[in-house]
Amino acid sequence: MLTHPTVDQLVKLGLAGMARAFTELQSNQSAADLSHAEWLALLLDREATERSNRQLTARLRHAKLRQRATIEDIDWRAPRDLDRTLFQRLIAGDWIDAPHNLIIEGPTGVGKSWLACALGNKACRDNRSVLYQRVPKLFGDLALVKRFAVTERHRVVLCGEAYNLFNSVNFAANVRASSAAYRKPIRIFSERSVA
Repeated sequence: MLTHPTVDQLVKLGLAGMARAFTELQSNQSAADLSHAEWLALLLDREATERSNRQLTARLRHAKLRQRATIEDIDWRAPRDLDRTLFQRLIAGDWIDAPHNLIIEGPTGVGKSWLACALGNKACRDNRSVLYQRVPKLFGDLALVKRFAVTERHRVVLCGEAYNLFNSVNFAANVRASSAAYRKPIRIFSERSVA
């Protein structure tokens, strides 16, 4: 069987992962012992993995997370009074599907943005769309009705610098008004500097 026409056809069909796996299997001597079903399973697995990785990369790029934070890198020893049990429930993401809003508050420098980005990264890995945006920009866009189409697609909106614009009462009212404007709840991670 000719390798090149098969590889070319796989690429033309948009199955680049299968094409690469096919080339690797073809050159691997131990692959000769595999059955047709095992070959096909390996090709399909490779294609599915590559597509999943490309989608995750695109979601992370589009999220525009401010920091490269992951939940696996959380330092539980850091002095920020983080409730580990509560945070484990937040990591599960059920609050996003519920839907509930989340406000992360604390003094400057304890890692509120970092934690929000870590949760945003986890949401991307859980196949949810995320957008990190500063509150002045988000509410400015809402006021100008520019971003309905873009923001409506996102399951999680991460916001920064919320307290600089709104006190907690006004912030909650703006979140409710924003949710009503979109006709569906907006999940927001918000940072708040406590004086």
